[in-house]
Amino acid sequence: MNKKLITLFVFLLFQNYFAQDAKFDSLIATGIGHIYNIKFDDADSTFQTLQTEYPKHPAGKFFSAMILWWKITLDKSNESYDETFEDKMEEVVDFCEDILDDDDENVDAIFFKGGALGFRGRLYALRKQWFDAALDGKEALPLVNEAYQIDPTNEDVKLGFGIYNYFAEAIPEKYSFVKAAMIFFPGGDKAKGIEQLEQASEKAKYAGIEATFFLMTLYYQFEEDYNKSFKYAEDLHNRFPDNPIFEKYVGRIYVKKGNYSKAADIFTSINDKCEAKLTGYSLNLKREAIYYVANNHKMKGKITEAIDCFEECETLSKIVDKDADETSGFLINAVLYLGMLYDQVDMRDEAMIKYNEVLEFRKYGNSHKKANKYLNKAYRKLKSRNK
Repeated sequence: MNKKLITLFVFLLFQNYFAQDAKFDSLIATGIGHIYNIKFDDADSTFQTLQTEYPKHPAGKFFSAMILWWKITLDKSNESYDETFEDKMEEVVDFCEDILDDDDENVDAIFFKGGALGFRGRLYALRKQWFDAALDGKEALPLVNEAYQIDPTNEDVKLGFGIYNYFAEAIPEKYSFVKAAMIFFPGGDKAKGIEQLEQASEKAKYAGIEATFFLMTLYYQFEEDYNKSFKYAEDLHNRFPDNPIFEKYVGRIYVKKGNYSKAADIFTSINDKCEAKLTGYSLNLKREAIYYVANNHKMKGKITEAIDCFEECETLSKIVDKDADETSGFLINAVLYLGMLYDQVDMRDEAMIKYNEVLEFRKYGNSHKKANKYLNKAYRKLKSRNK
């Protein structure tokens, strides 16, 4: 065989290899996009194709399970998916272990086994099953390290590193009862964790969106840096405009920054999508949206519109809170504000009913103090108030 034929053969061989590799990556990227766009049927179809065409690779099984993870994320109070999710992640772990029995340095099997344990641990933490969460975390972390040692170019592992480093320091700071359990784990480093999550957000092949999501939430909930959180929230919302989690965070951050008008625009959009019954736009989210729209009307002195929206919020809240452990702040504030607004339109008897109703709820901030204050004040002193 002459050199030209050999060269052509090698070219065709590698061209076919890279085409297959590109198709594999494309299927995963497409499926992940469907998950974050809340198009779960499309995602399922894509990952079924991935499993059919690459039956010996764990990615298809892992990402198929991630569809369930996002169903859980959309409504954390709904535990109906938990058992199936746990079973699917256990299936991924078993599948990876079978691969590792034949090749103990198979980086894909190591990586996805670590990922499956990590996400199952996140479910356990969500359900406050701290011991089980700790066991999965303790087993997952060395696997992520091992995958990185075998392939230092893998940027996806930095999601796992970043999550661990940040929260291993942040969680004990915020929840002191966790400190005792963390004595058996390596110490964390919040700054390093943020750096690793930023690297994953920018460079990871599969985990970039999830890393961006983590950055958004940690800056909002732990760092309380709403400008940085907004950067990530706006990016995610622009890329996935019908993802209710991302859209909700944009609205909430506007509220935190005191921009009630912009917040109302976002929450009006959310309410419209709830009315259209888009996937993930739940009754719970509709209640939140109506509350912030009502609050914007109240701030602008649009009393009639504010009353209408707070009344709707109260109705929705009593449905949503029915099976909740405690009365929500949305319901308590909506009832309190209705009392104040009724007073402004000479509906003193109705206002007093609302103030007394607030006193029957649990204390939420200064709710009881305000209700008592407005019950005992003369109506004429309340008439011009809107706080």
